[in-house]
Amino acid sequence: MSDATLSTGDAAGSHPTSTPVRDFGIRRRRAAETRFKVYGLLAITIAVCFLVLLMYSIISKGITGFYQTEIKLEITLDEAVLDPDGLRNAPNPESFNAHMFAFKTQMALPRIVQNALLEELEIDPLDDELAPLAKRILSVNAHFAFRDMVLENPDLIGGTHDLWFYARGDIDAFLKGAISRDTPNEIRQVKDAQIEMLDQLVEAGRLEKRFNWGLITQTSSPYAENAGLSVAIYGSLLMMLIVLVLALPIGVAASIYLEEFAPKNRFTDLIEVNINNLAAVPSIVFGILGLAVFINFAGLPRSTPIVGGLVLTLMTLPTVIIATRAALKAVPPSVREAALGVGASKMQSVFHHVLPLAMPGILTGTIIGLAQALGETAPLLIIGMDASVNRMPDGPLDPATSIPSQIYNWSRASERAFVERTSAAIIVLLMVLAMMNILAVLLRRRFERRW
Repeated sequence: MSDATLSTGDAAGSHPTSTPVRDFGIRRRRAAETRFKVYGLLAITIAVCFLVLLMYSIISKGITGFYQTEIKLEITLDEAVLDPDGLRNAPNPESFNAHMFAFKTQMALPRIVQNALLEELEIDPLDDELAPLAKRILSVNAHFAFRDMVLENPDLIGGTHDLWFYARGDIDAFLKGAISRDTPNEIRQVKDAQIEMLDQLVEAGRLEKRFNWGLITQTSSPYAENAGLSVAIYGSLLMMLIVLVLALPIGVAASIYLEEFAPKNRFTDLIEVNINNLAAVPSIVFGILGLAVFINFAGLPRSTPIVGGLVLTLMTLPTVIIATRAALKAVPPSVREAALGVGASKMQSVFHHVLPLAMPGILTGTIIGLAQALGETAPLLIIGMDASVNRMPDGPLDPATSIPSQIYNWSRASERAFVERTSAAIIVLLMVLAMMNILAVLLRRRFERRW
């Protein structure tokens, strides 16, 4: 008997008859379900395509930022210039440091490095046409790098050594293909004569692309080849530490009280509504609040991790409270009833039984809140953490910046080489966020209990 017919018969045993069954929209509902599945797959495909496009754009532009063009120069470290008084062997190393930072020595260092390059290229230092172009191949701060090498290893003085120096940002961009050789010489930032010099250095094995540790270890700089994220990374870590120390205990304590101890009345309902609303407030509002309260009223210094950490704590608290309350609600009421049934107090029931079971959700919500705070830029710009800081802070009261603020600053720079620096910094930030999310998953699995 087919699905579309129904056999019927009378009690006298008459022959059965076939009656068609009405279609109550089954085909139409199945077609709608199929269309919905197609729409869902299409939406997921579009989202994945946009994600892949975004990641490709960032990685393709930023991967070159992890490599830097460097030039190897053979330099004779003349003792008569660098240490005529033999201070490097003195009991007090501060005297040698003072000599290396003295004005006379600082004036001699650029000539030493530039003359080594001119000698390698066989260019007369008095050549008014080629010599200036050759000097512009090296980084503007090459002599500072040379000074730091000597300070780090004074035994180099008195000998001849091969030392590596950064190429200028435009030179680095040209060798990475960001500046085309086909561009007319008149408007090209790297001139034909400089291209010939670069080809000569490549043939001599004096020019290489090496991993750019300076992206992580160097401080901020107006020159792309010397710009790094060390201050931004340190400032972000200080702020995240402040947020963790403040937001976690305050948020968890507030959640436990509201969920387990607070009476259900209009006042607590008002608090819950405001907490939910605060989670949706634009982050820049918290920056304005921090500017008014922590800087203008409390007198804390601008551009410091302590102010940034306090502002991000205010912004993270609603997220931590909401996540913690959800984790507490997920614990079955039978756990509370069983604890109370064996004579435990309300506090013992919460802290000995409910809280341990809710810990995975609490940790996950806290880490997600920290990750959100780590990526914030607007509130930090309001409190002045977009300044270019080229000195490592000694503590939370010293000027610093954050990774998102540094990305914002680099994105506004006019020099072409900062494009890859910006994308490379975004990759670093995404890697940190990915590690935080992985940590949240691992902690959740580690502390998760099944009942």
